[in-house]
Amino acid sequence: MIARAAILVASLLATTPAMAQSMNADTAQRFVAGKLFAFNCFEGTRGLGQIYNDGSVIGTIQSRGSGPMRSFALPPGTLKVKGEAVCATLKGLPFNPCFNLDRTGEQSFRGSVAGLGAFGYCDFVRQVKSAGMKAE
Repeated sequence: MIARAAILVASLLATTPAMAQSMNADTAQRFVAGKLFAFNCFEGTRGLGQIYNDGSVIGTIQSRGSGPMRSFALPPGTLKVKGEAVCATLKGLPFNPCFNLDRTGEQSFRGSVAGLGAFGYCDFVRQVKSAGMKAE
């Protein structure tokens, strides 16, 4: 589940629409930090999450589009900027995945796991508000 959350974070990411523009780590942080995003991943996983400036993440996730929605929280420092990449440190993973972030609209982006392309991405759309979670 933590691996899926990482894939979600922006878990995530491949081929993008023509209007997509790549975001460097600083631009991506300003675009996503503190905001609430719904996400849908290539293999059906979906949910709602918020990424904070301290690298923590909180949200809900439904694996492969079936079963119950589960809450998750990743501690501060989970997501870190390394050079121009955004990388995750997750207990239980033998490596730290890094992500490509591409803005696909005024309120949306695609996150893909670096090196996996079309086989590891999630699309994120900013949400204004949701029960139990504060949108900014």
